[in-house]
Amino acid sequence: MFFKKKQETRTYDKESQKPMIRSSICTGEKVAGFQDIRTGKFTEVMLIRTSEDLEEFRRLYGICESEISTQY
Repeated sequence: MFFKKKQETRTYDKESQKPMIRSSICTGEKVAGFQDIRTGKFTEVMLIRTSEDLEEFRRLYGICESEISTQY
């Protein structure tokens, strides 16, 4: 038998966290994660190398395009 891979969906606290992309000015490396609204602490979730990686991040957490901001 063949089993279909289950679509994984993760959650985050929408009240206290906002999705964000951190981009390095020097190297151009991008990391997706969540920033705590109260403390400003950034929690890294995954490295973004391609647009497919960004789409995967959005799919995993149910985030639409306009919700993600970029910090340099």
